[in-house]
Amino acid sequence: MAAEAEVESGPAAKKGKGKLIIIAAAVVAVLLAGAGLYLFLSAGKTADAAADAALAAHPTFIFNLPTMTVNLNNETDGEAFMKLTVALEVANEEMMTKIQPSMAKVVDAFQVYLRELRKSDLEGSAGIYRLKEELLRRVNVAIYPEKVESILFKEILVQ
Repeated sequence: MAAEAEVESGPAAKKGKGKLIIIAAAVVAVLLAGAGLYLFLSAGKTADAAADAALAAHPTFIFNLPTMTVNLNNETDGEAFMKLTVALEVANEEMMTKIQPSMAKVVDAFQVYLRELRKSDLEGSAGIYRLKEELLRRVNVAIYPEKVESILFKEILVQ
């Protein structure tokens, strides 16, 4: 009977070792996946930190323009007004002093363009994006050969 008991425990022991190996392999796979995920996420943080350092190394300066209120071109619905406050982002402080004498030309270019807009031209984010791009183009033409990095909207009100 002792021989019979040994024969039955032999395959059961092999079966238990197989399950143990599968469980150990699953644990190792989970640990490796976790380590890979950690490295992937920490690499993104390193890239963000590098981008933040690049921005800190390259500061920009903000040049505020006066608030503009214009009548919009509105042939059918009566009067429509737009109140706009814009800031210009420039590369350095020297650029701010260089473009200061041209600000009258910039405001004039903005006023002429804004008066031709209709309320429908300013609808949605696409309309505001087009406005931003057009104002950037016009300011860079007015202050050429100097260049503005971007246009920043501080206030947009259309009534």
